[in-house]
Amino acid sequence: MAKQTELGKCFVRWFRSGVYSVSFPSFTNLNITTSSTPKSEQLHNLVYSHQDWVDIDIKSDYTIILNYYPCASITGSGRKSTKYKVSAETPKWIQFVSKIRMEVEAGDELSWSRETVPKVMKIVSTRLPQRDLISLLLVSPWLNATLISHPSPWLLLDFREMNDAGNLLISALSLPRYRHVTQINLEFAQDIEDKHLEIIKNKCFDALQNLSFEVLNLNSCQKISDKGVQDMTGACANLKNFSIYWNVRVTDIGITHLVKNCKYIIDLNISGCKNLSDKSLQLVAQTYPDLESLNLTRCVKLTDSGLQQVLNCSSLQSLNLYALSSFTDAAYMRIYLLAQLKFLDLCGAQNLSDEGLSCIVRCNDLLFLSLTWCVRITDVGVIAIAESCTSLEYLSLFGIVGVTDACLVSLSRTFSNTMTTLDVNGCIGIKRRSRDELLKSDIHSS
Repeated sequence: MAKQTELGKCFVRWFRSGVYSVSFPSFTNLNITTSSTPKSEQLHNLVYSHQDWVDIDIKSDYTIILNYYPCASITGSGRKSTKYKVSAETPKWIQFVSKIRMEVEAGDELSWSRETVPKVMKIVSTRLPQRDLISLLLVSPWLNATLISHPSPWLLLDFREMNDAGNLLISALSLPRYRHVTQINLEFAQDIEDKHLEIIKNKCFDALQNLSFEVLNLNSCQKISDKGVQDMTGACANLKNFSIYWNVRVTDIGITHLVKNCKYIIDLNISGCKNLSDKSLQLVAQTYPDLESLNLTRCVKLTDSGLQQVLNCSSLQSLNLYALSSFTDAAYMRIYLLAQLKFLDLCGAQNLSDEGLSCIVRCNDLLFLSLTWCVRITDVGVIAIAESCTSLEYLSLFGIVGVTDACLVSLSRTFSNTMTTLDVNGCIGIKRRSRDELLKSDIHSS
């Protein structure tokens, strides 16, 4: 049975097997194997000897395993001792690293610090939140240089929900450490406008022209217009993922700039852009034949003509048509052309009939299908799903009053071992029962 002693805000446990566990709550464990069983009074005096370190193993759950050979010492005889105390004001991980830095002194121990801690930081820093990573730069000049020497922690600029995001982005892109940035996230960021993107195009062009910059998220940046899209995409020729969810200022002109400046888009989210028309979908279909994911949620000006254009993008694996009631069976029947389709959201497709659905289910690889509030669907359409989409894992029939227990017989026969979610809430023609009841053999014979 382990014993536990509190050291400030850090917890140390010791075992008869000779293993120390130093735990900084909710972040990391440091396990040190020693040659002898420690005594409780020694817990405040953990001693490090450089020749004892043999390897470092960083686990996916942020557990750091530091393995000792039997020559490890836990006594204070002639060696420097240390205490770990984490203040409430200092992030736990930063304090831990700071202690290592400050308490490893001259000689061989300093050499160990210079060689081993950078290896630890190289692995761990890629898993830290951006704000903690920035704070670590302030611990010491040595740690600052160590972190900046590794490019991997600086591949993402995340300003999600931040204030003054425009000025912060300009400042960040002017720093050498972000010259290899691959992703910029401005989702729900405040104070980002066209003028900031113009400055970035003129002053930070080189930082965004690196071949690895592929992801730009401008979701809900309501002050960005077609001009902002023109400037930003003009500096990001290698973009593959572009998202501008819920922007009512962007029009077909903005999409014209996008397809002109960025030729490699495979993931496009223009959901909630209510001023886009079929012309935008025509441009997208013509420019991005290899498009893999398209989100058109609530793009209310689109018609069958626009949808049929993008159905020529045969590589599409994900198509989101949530809350679009203007399409008809004439367009829905052609969705079967997307042979690689795995995700399809048709929530609110009020004009979709069993006939249209019977064509859609020819997409045999579908894993996710939402028919929520598709009020014209009946048992006929659902049975067609069971007969064709044998790989389906998620199916929503929410709010469809025209389906009954009869369709559940077919569904249970096909998906009893594979489907993870079946939503029949609001289906008043279906008897309420548990999952286990659905799978009982008497359902098959009912």
